Amino acid sequence: MTGLRQTNEEARRIRAIFEAQGAQVVETDILQPADTLLDLYGEDIRARAYVTDDSLRGELMLRPDFTVPVVQWHMETNAEPARYTYSGKVFRMQEDDPSRPNEYVQVGYEVFDGQAPIHADAEVFALIARALDGLNLRAATGDYGILTAAVQGLNTTDVRKSALMRHIWRPRRFRSLLDRFGGRTPVPAARAALLATAEPLSGVTVLGLRSEAEVAARIDTLRHDAAQPPIASEQIALLEEILALRETCPNVLGHLRDIAVDMPAISAAVTRFARRLEALSAAGIDVDSLEFEGNFGRTSLEYYDGFVFGFYADARPDLPAVATGGRYDALTRVLGRGRSVPAVGAVIRPELVVALRGQV
Repeated sequence: MTGLRQTNEEARRIRAIFEAQGAQVVETDILQPADTLLDLYGEDIRARAYVTDDSLRGELMLRPDFTVPVVQWHMETNAEPARYTYSGKVFRMQEDDPSRPNEYVQVGYEVFDGQAPIHADAEVFALIARALDGLNLRAATGDYGILTAAVQGLNTTDVRKSALMRHIWRPRRFRSLLDRFGGRTPVPAARAALLATAEPLSGVTVLGLRSEAEVAARIDTLRHDAAQPPIASEQIALLEEILALRETCPNVLGHLRDIAVDMPAISAAVTRFARRLEALSAAGIDVDSLEFEGNFGRTSLEYYDGFVFGFYADARPDLPAVATGGRYDALTRVLGRGRSVPAVGAVIRPELVVALRGQV
């Protein structure tokens, strides 16, 4: 009980910091409609969440995080700018590491502000850093906006770019697609034989959930893709260079400006990155020592689409991130039925703060 009491006290301390910044306290149900999360993330989320059925409400899911219900509530009831805070338990399966808890407390801070989104990025990051002051944590940052701009700038078909965008959060699948679209891996023999057949469905009984028309459409898509030229190796090399970046932010900015000369599609995103560094510096962050990783956060929940960050205790590699956050403008557009509001937020795990403060 002592650990639980300390965690709750720490959660109240952190939330008080967010409230002092002007955040409104919000509550969300522990049970959330599963269809919303499945629509957003696909069936992948099912393997990481606890799902149940209710005779009246249908399929429900124990809350895997707070952001989605907070966004839904904001888009239905409030005008921006707005700031919110919350605290409570979230529930996620830990198949890869059974030693980690399946339920834990999060305290969060969310900002919806279309007037000054770059300053909102800096505000959230600086506020989280202040709440974690004294813990000797390493901060790491990234930017999905740069990566997605690079993908959209590739000289290839919209179908290929859509496939790469869909799998940005699945690094292995993304790598496999990039190799295939770049001609680095051969077409599997079975697929090549299928595509070479004039009437591949002739005399074939289609099994499974897809109709014969859907299977035929998929074959036509594969044929069209097979006829396309590979993505130029020079463009793939530039994309790989972005993913491999891991230096302090000022050094990364210099590299990105060099890359933008040959890949102008990322120029606007690089400009936003430079302006964010200025805003972070004005908020009291030492950007000269702040780390940037081009590959950062690509296995997180799939709603981040811009600035992302995390705080880590390098002295305790057994612990997950103490805090994580980022920008999720696209999520507001999905949940707002086409209406979008620039939004950024972050969460802290207070039980990890308690554990680390006991060592400081």
